[in-house]
Amino acid sequence: MKLLLIRHAEPDYAVDSLTEKGFREAELLSRRLSRIEARAYYVSTMGRAKATAAPTLEKVGRSAEECPWLEEFIAPIDRPDRQDHKTIPWDWLPEDWTADERFYSYDSWHLPDAMANGNVKARYDWVTGEFDRLLEQNGYRRDGRFYRAEAPNNDTLMLFCHFGVMCVLLSHLLHVSPMVLWHGFCALPSSVTTVVTEERREGIAQFRTIGFGDISHLYAADEEPSFMARFRECFTNDWERQD
Repeated sequence: MKLLLIRHAEPDYAVDSLTEKGFREAELLSRRLSRIEARAYYVSTMGRAKATAAPTLEKVGRSAEECPWLEEFIAPIDRPDRQDHKTIPWDWLPEDWTADERFYSYDSWHLPDAMANGNVKARYDWVTGEFDRLLEQNGYRRDGRFYRAEAPNNDTLMLFCHFGVMCVLLSHLLHVSPMVLWHGFCALPSSVTTVVTEERREGIAQFRTIGFGDISHLYAADEEPSFMARFRECFTNDWERQD
């Protein structure tokens, strides 16, 4: 089985939709995705994800199942440098999160006080539990840290979602701390991440990432990738985004 984890196109967060550029990105993405035969489509209930999926669904004449667990991963916490207000749990300054070795562990990333007090693990468990239910419905049942291929297949599933929650799904599949993925990887708007099963012994499957954050559909159309997912490359680059 193949999973396509698709981040929404360039967002207009103020209205939970897409910018003018984002709509161009979604159209270019649809020209690519509409050529892929998919068994099913799933989409976050948030507007920017649905707007990204719309051109693809229109081209293939299909609909997508709306999944609340595919919404952006919001579990407000008191980040060390921002005690004055709650923030998302997956955007920390490097000097803060790297100082705690627990953040590098799949089994202990949620134990630091900020995460524990924000009940982040409860949100993580809900998202990954729903994800496992979807995988089981499509033939793969989780058993510890691998999957039982009860109805192995070569189907493709497309999931239109968001960067934060996508890293949670990859964390669960690959048994990697989400903090490492949240801070070490960047999936640009409209990018496609591809994960496939490998069944080296009959009935036992693991998931393996064969492509992360692919935006070849933008390059093919000479569309400049969005910078909205990144922070400035050098601190003195005043023309680039700063938090």
